[in-house]
Amino acid sequence: MNGTGPVGQANEGEGLRGARQSPGFYDVDSNDPKHELVNREHLSAEELTQINALMAAMGELRRAEERLSDASLEYMKLGKTDMRALHYLIVAGNTGEVVTATTLAAHLDITSASTTKLLDRLARGGHITRTPHPEDRRSTQIHITEETKQAAMQTVGKQQARRFAAAARLSPAEREVVTKFLRDTAGELAADMDWS
Repeated sequence: MNGTGPVGQANEGEGLRGARQSPGFYDVDSNDPKHELVNREHLSAEELTQINALMAAMGELRRAEERLSDASLEYMKLGKTDMRALHYLIVAGNTGEVVTATTLAAHLDITSASTTKLLDRLARGGHITRTPHPEDRRSTQIHITEETKQAAMQTVGKQQARRFAAAARLSPAEREVVTKFLRDTAGELAADMDWS
């Protein structure tokens, strides 16, 4: 995607790594022809073209991340929650944080019963070990195994490194704009989660 021209022109046909995208898939006029969702009367044709290109770029990013995530999950033979748990354990290990079943459950926002099942599954797969807690004898500390950590670094870790490289290529001013946009977008989406 070169960022120029309407979405129907700049992003039609073959997308990232052969993913097919129909012309105008992210074009606001194609998605909202009756102006029921988006008030855009104050925007020029050039501004609409830019916004459509930005929406298409976000779609490309989402598709690329989904494909990479699916490939990582297949390689590791784990589910998404399992991978999130392992990522947390890697970061905790790097920062010296002690991880227990309680802290892991809070991070993943799952019940203690679900956490127990997850930890048993990861232990059976050789992905984690449990040792006595350094301060609380009633609790255990959870560690990721070195083999699983290295496998995760070669999959998910490389994905994160590529994101970092893309961010590093931006100027400081560009990073500020992108950060503001992403946070604003996240806020807009979070504000409209109740569809009942």
